Amino acid sequence: MNGEEIVKTLFLSAALPVMMLAAAPALANDAPADPTAASAATPPPHFPRDLSPEGVKAADDHLALEEVDGAEARAFVAASNEKALAALTGDRRYEPFRQQAEAILTATDRIPGVSFLGEGLGNFWQDAANPKGVWRRTTLDSYRTAQPQWETLLDIDALAKAEGKDWVFKGANCLAPDETRCLVNLSNGGMDAVTVREFDLTTKTFVDGGFVIPEGKHRISWLDRDTLLIATDFGPGSLTESGYPFIVKSLKRGHPLEHATEVYRGQQGDGGYGVSPIVFRDKAGAVEAVLFSRPLDTFRSEIWALGADGKPYQLALPERVGVEGVLGGQLIFSPEQAWSFDGQDYAAGSLVALPMGVLGDVRQSIRIDAKTATIFAPGPRQSLQSVRVFPDSIVAVIADNVVGTLKRFTPGAGGWTATDIAVPANSAVGLGDSAKAKGQVFVSTQGFLTPPTLSLADVSTGALTELKSAPAKFDALTHVVEQFEATSTDGTKIPYFVTRPRNLAMDGTGPTILFGYGGFQASFPPAYKPEMGKLWLENGGVFVQANIRGGGEFGPGWHQAALRENRQRAFDDFAAVARDLEQRRITSPRHLGIYGRSNGGVLTSVSITQHPELFNAAVIESPLIDMLRYQELPAGASWMGEYGDPRIPGDAEFIARYSAYQQLRPEVKYPRVYITTNTRDDRVHPGHARKFAARLGDQGHDHLYFEDTAGGHSNDADPVANARRWARHYVYLAQQLMD
Repeated sequence: MNGEEIVKTLFLSAALPVMMLAAAPALANDAPADPTAASAATPPPHFPRDLSPEGVKAADDHLALEEVDGAEARAFVAASNEKALAALTGDRRYEPFRQQAEAILTATDRIPGVSFLGEGLGNFWQDAANPKGVWRRTTLDSYRTAQPQWETLLDIDALAKAEGKDWVFKGANCLAPDETRCLVNLSNGGMDAVTVREFDLTTKTFVDGGFVIPEGKHRISWLDRDTLLIATDFGPGSLTESGYPFIVKSLKRGHPLEHATEVYRGQQGDGGYGVSPIVFRDKAGAVEAVLFSRPLDTFRSEIWALGADGKPYQLALPERVGVEGVLGGQLIFSPEQAWSFDGQDYAAGSLVALPMGVLGDVRQSIRIDAKTATIFAPGPRQSLQSVRVFPDSIVAVIADNVVGTLKRFTPGAGGWTATDIAVPANSAVGLGDSAKAKGQVFVSTQGFLTPPTLSLADVSTGALTELKSAPAKFDALTHVVEQFEATSTDGTKIPYFVTRPRNLAMDGTGPTILFGYGGFQASFPPAYKPEMGKLWLENGGVFVQANIRGGGEFGPGWHQAALRENRQRAFDDFAAVARDLEQRRITSPRHLGIYGRSNGGVLTSVSITQHPELFNAAVIESPLIDMLRYQELPAGASWMGEYGDPRIPGDAEFIARYSAYQQLRPEVKYPRVYITTNTRDDRVHPGHARKFAARLGDQGHDHLYFEDTAGGHSNDADPVANARRWARHYVYLAQQLMD
């Protein structure tokens, strides 16, 4: 990971053709009766009497399904897959859906996403002929044309065949400024763990005798052409309980990993995703600062800097912070909590510039005024979404009620001046790769009904030049987009987007998918989802995206409102949106389904167990579900800052309330849910999904379970396989909500 990559980027952006904001109508009786209320006094049959880790384990009758490749697990997966495939791929809609999805995912007319690569542009491309993909490059002038001339750098399909590996390309880290030497990340089967190999762009071959790092969850930055800063598995005792590294070493070219020299050390009890070395460079490629981000838990961290003497020292930053870059000796960062420093106050979610020397262990005596140090301070419905730091200015996306604006900030004697960079009205905006030397950054805009447009911004002038515009992949004229608000249990207004047919009969029969996430400060602005538009909207469906608490749509406070013991707020928000849709007569429980993956699997599984009366379908994908044992399943312990620690009695008590695996009841009527995951998912263990499906079956609840055997957590290994995945999803949803 290089310095630029610490920037928090969500390259999802949008342009809304229609937007309205309306308050939620009053609910006649607040909330529908909960069918589980009558039995609430009686614990579910598999709820542990003892919430200690030993007690939870003793009450679990499906531990064998946690063995990824165990015999019992394989037999369970085989039997479940046979049933699911018969129900889904045997449906008359499956093959048309699969063909339509594959045509979209392998289309050659989609926008090639690019990053700056030396004097040209790099792109990773997958299509029907190259399902594993090719890493390639072209010039900016050629990219502007309708048919760019691409030069292949690395053919992953050919490499996988030659080496007999199921290689999945996971990106490359190239050394500035010339970017001819790159560290290529290759995953076997799509896992997060990668093998790293040095690649020479001039010869288009792997470097003979170059850097090779064996498979692992590494954190790597170039220090110079012959030196890497690397955090990895250095042997016994070098990983946290989550399986992430906490030691950074300097590795010289030609030396084996065991000869690397330690430069920074966290602690084995650290949480989060492991310590990361971060190298910030100026426009000429010279090192401006070397930092180490040491995670204390999922969201709290210490930031250390490497001193001129080669020793690290801690910077006086808040524990919740996002570091964005260095500009003229000043550190650009966002405090994600209200923060006081040197007698000055800084708002949570603001963007701040302070001299590195002021933040060091031997602080320079410089009086700082918070007004001049604050680059941006958010309003009540605003949030800082992504930032790019240039030598003399900063470009940032600011979301206002989940709609994007693009601004340039320049320093002056009296503070920072903000200038708008024109983007389409009512848009969500995303920043792509940037080049300091060129003063340019890629900007995308898109919407639920508007295909993506990719532009190039000149930072010095603020000019935005369109490069590519994707063609429509479905008929958007049939639908409109609206934005509403629902009122949650505690009175909080929860915004959500509805994409619906223009002529929808407001009689509660609209087949509706409700999507939510609500975690890890991840924001979900409107995005063009071509497979959803083709397979769902064109068939008369409604799509709803709920911006519930736990996300980052309104800054760190929106996220932190639903952490740990307050997690129920996210579930309440989601249920409030479901009820609001019913009150507006857009849909009704019979025609309302939900979709969520990863952390969204917590949301959907809890929603089904807490409010089965609100939904008739749920796609629960790559999910966390057994929250009382999630810390035991890799890499669960890294998320305890989000959910809490089940090993602590007080935490276990509130976590148990949103652990759907233990909350299932045989007497409750649940909708027929579809649970799906991936055997090679090394981020969210497949045991969560397996055990939930098994217990549903034990209790006699109809359900479908399908487990793919490759692709990992991201499902991006193969577009052809991904087309089958989406076809299964939409066949199931059509069966439940349209038939």
